[in-house]
Amino acid sequence: MNVGFVHLGCSKNLIDTETAIGKFKSNNYTIVNEEEKADIIVINTCGFIDSAKEEAINTILEMAEYKKKRCKYLIVMGCLVQRYYEDLIKLLPEVDLFIKLDEYDKLWDKIEDLIKRDIVQKSKTKTSKKISEIPVMPMFEQEEFLDRTITTGANFAYLKIGEGCSNKCTYCAIPYIRGPFISRPKEDIIEEAKELAKKGITELIIIAQDTTKYGIDLYGESKLAELLKELCKIEGIKWLRFLYSYPEGITDELIEVVAKNEKIAKYFDIPIQHISDNILKRMNRKTSKKNITELIEKIRNKIPEVTLRTSLIVGFPGETKNEFEELLEFVETTKFDKLGVFQYSKEEGTPAAKLPNQIHGNTKKSRYNKIMLAQQKISRQTLENKIGKQCEVLIENMSFDKKYYIGRTKQDVPDIDGLVYIKNQGDEKEDNILNKYKKCKITDVSNYDLIGIF
Repeated sequence: MNVGFVHLGCSKNLIDTETAIGKFKSNNYTIVNEEEKADIIVINTCGFIDSAKEEAINTILEMAEYKKKRCKYLIVMGCLVQRYYEDLIKLLPEVDLFIKLDEYDKLWDKIEDLIKRDIVQKSKTKTSKKISEIPVMPMFEQEEFLDRTITTGANFAYLKIGEGCSNKCTYCAIPYIRGPFISRPKEDIIEEAKELAKKGITELIIIAQDTTKYGIDLYGESKLAELLKELCKIEGIKWLRFLYSYPEGITDELIEVVAKNEKIAKYFDIPIQHISDNILKRMNRKTSKKNITELIEKIRNKIPEVTLRTSLIVGFPGETKNEFEELLEFVETTKFDKLGVFQYSKEEGTPAAKLPNQIHGNTKKSRYNKIMLAQQKISRQTLENKIGKQCEVLIENMSFDKKYYIGRTKQDVPDIDGLVYIKNQGDEKEDNILNKYKKCKITDVSNYDLIGIF
C-alpha cells in the first residue's frame, strides 16, 4: 500500500516522523507525497500551544476527507495525541488509530494490528492517563534511528541527543507531554552520526529541548562539550551546530569547544524568554538578568565572530509596562544577531495558566510588534556589516525564475534564519553549484537576507 505523511511541529518531532517513514519503507510500503494517492495517511501532530493544536485538528479533518476516496486508514501520532488522547478518540471517529508518544516502542505492532482490522475497537476502549500521570516516553530503538528516512534534503540532518525536558518552566507543557529529560547513550549518537555521514550528510544539527542537559541523567554531569568533540572527528561532516542551550547550562568548557573546533558553527541559540528578574522567577527559570548579561559578554569576548540567537515571550501573566520596557531596552542594547518572539499562550495544565493578571491579547500583540520592529532594525544593521566580505555558502536551491542560487552561511540555521541569494551568471552548470559549498562576496542585504555574487 501507499503511505502519505503529514508532519506538523518542531524539528524534534520531525525526527519521529522520519523514523516512522523509515519503518514503513523497511516493511516494503511505498511512500507518496500526494495524499490523494495514499492508502494510509499518517499525521504527526504538535500540541505545544493553541495555534499548533488548532492547526493539527484542522489538518486531521482535512486529511479525513481523503477517506471518502482512496484512503483506507488515517493514523494520528505525536504530542497532541499524548496530551488529549481520550478527547480525540471521542471527537474524531474518522481516525482509525491514535498513537501516543509512550507507545512509540510498539508503533509497528499497532499499525500491523490496524491493518488486520482488529485494532479499531480496541483503541476506542482504552483510557488515557491524565497529564500529570504521563510516564517516561520510551524512545525508538537505535536500529530504527539508523533506518530513518531523511526528509530535509541532501545536505543536513537533525540529530536528536535527548528526549523530554526536566526544567519545568511554568508556561511550558512539554515536560507533561514528553516527560523528563532522557539522554541517548553517546555511543548510539555517534553511530547514527556516522551513518548519516555515509549517506552524504555534511551538516549535523544537534537538538534536544535543552542540549546543555545532555548526559546529566546518564553520566552525572553535562557531556555536551565532550559529545561535540567526538562528533567533530567524523569524516564527511563539514558543519556542526547545536540548538536550544539554556543559559545556566553554558559552561566555560562548552564555549571553549565552540571557539576551538573549526567544524562547529560559532553560533549559540540561547532561549532566555525574558530579562526581568521578577518574570524569570515566575517563569521558574534558573537564571537572572545579571547571569544572562555576564554570559553574553563572556561568549562575545571568547568568540568575537559569534552569532547569538534568542527567543523571548511577551505578555507573560503579570508582565507590567515597566518590565516590558526593561525587556525592550535589553533587546536594543544587547543587539542579538537573531531573535524570535512569542506571545504568551495560556496552556492548560501548566502553573502559569493559573497565575493572576493574565495579559489582554491586544497588549501582547502590541508588545510583540514593538520587539520585532526593534529587532528588524538591529538585524538590518548586523547584515549591512557583512557587505563587501567573503563568506562560504551552502547552495541548496534556486529561485523559480533561476535568476538566483539560494543558500545559507554557517551562521544560519535552516528554516529559521536568513538566506543568501547569489546571482546566477550562467558561468557554471547547475550540478556544479547546487548542494555544494561555495565562496561568495556579499554585495547587498534585505531586512533578514544577504545578496551576493560568486
